[in-house]
Amino acid sequence: MLVNIANNNVSLISNPVVLQGFRRRSSQPFTEMPSHKTFRIKKKLAKKMRQNRPIPHWIRMRTDNTIRYNAKRRHWRRTKLGF
Repeated sequence: MLVNIANNNVSLISNPVVLQGFRRRSSQPFTEMPSHKTFRIKKKLAKKMRQNRPIPHWIRMRTDNTIRYNAKRRHWRRTKLGF
């Protein structure tokens, strides 16, 4: 229950509306600042950056266009890595 004091009138609000902030998609709590990375995490992030690229054009030519795109591409905002 909240008490609203406006214009010298006191009124009680029985069902207050609580505004919540935006939530992260992952369920892990914020434990560190993003700029404080361990070397192990930094190596994993670098590997995932290298993997997240389109396939080379010569692969399409070699496989007669049966492999057309990288099925494991990851968007930075939609799919999180989970660590």
